[in-house]
Amino acid sequence: MKEIRWHGRGGQGGFTASRLLGIAAGMFEDKHALAFPSFGPERRGAPVLAFTKIDDKKIHDRSEVEQSDYVVIMDETLVNEELANGIAPNATILINSSGDRTFDALSKFNIITIDATSLALDILGRPITNTAMFGALVGASGLVSIESATNSIKHEMKPGLVDKNVQIVEKAYEMIKKQTV
Repeated sequence: MKEIRWHGRGGQGGFTASRLLGIAAGMFEDKHALAFPSFGPERRGAPVLAFTKIDDKKIHDRSEVEQSDYVVIMDETLVNEELANGIAPNATILINSSGDRTFDALSKFNIITIDATSLALDILGRPITNTAMFGALVGASGLVSIESATNSIKHEMKPGLVDKNVQIVEKAYEMIKKQTV
């Protein structure tokens, strides 16, 4: 089983990204998936967590993710010492970051950065980074294909949002594929 932890802030779409990954795996990859949020204070800007579990067989364990294989951080200000807890030794961490900042608290993991905020602003005109980070995860992980990722958007999002969000996923996917070659 692969376990993914999503860190974001209220309004960034972390749970939506978690669900999109689950839909891509469960509906378009013939895998089994669970996606669920963990909210504290439910307000815009407050830290939120979401989780996705993906496996080739039915998932019976509905508990929180304890050893993340992938961690997606949608806001670099959320990086701290505690974040390293519950991450598998060979995990990959994707961070929305616009600069060459170092993340000492996570230095023992494979870190990949992408400027998801600029990408979202360029395409959506708003700093909603969920689909950019979703595309980046797909590019870095191979958990699902890019086709399944875009199909999940077409299936789940309102028609007026589909084209731009598919564009963001594909662009982020390509950016990460170039970094990881």
